[in-house]
Amino acid sequence: MAEYRVPNINNVHITGNLTGDPDLRYTPDGQPVCNFQIASNRRYMDKKTNEWKDITTFVRVTCWRQLAERMGEVLRKGSAVYVEGMLQSRSWETPEGQKRTAIDISALRIQNLTKSSGIIKKEEEKSEEKLPEKKNEEEQEEGKELPF
Repeated sequence: MAEYRVPNINNVHITGNLTGDPDLRYTPDGQPVCNFQIASNRRYMDKKTNEWKDITTFVRVTCWRQLAERMGEVLRKGSAVYVEGMLQSRSWETPEGQKRTAIDISALRIQNLTKSSGIIKKEEEKSEEKLPEKKNEEEQEEGKELPF
């Protein structure tokens, strides 16, 4: 029997919207980690009813280091994202003794697809605070001298 060489490929590309605000935390050694969940929709035509139907898949995403800090600042509930990464399984035991497993995406690259991000809004708020208050038109006119 011939041996088959199967390549080890573990790549995920997915788009979706955050179902809640991202959770930015730090490990005991100070490494940032950000977790969030996205909802990804697939739309198809039901041949029996001739109606469009949506299937939503919920996926947990984890990112680390600088990417985690950046995403923790920028992303909010409802943000649209494109995620590239790899599947990673994890398992744990509940307090009742039941074994659980889950498959998450360990993100290598995340692109925010939402037009206005949290950082832009924060920078706009800061720039507005620095601007002096505008006087009303009458006060501005009183202080001007006529050029002739």
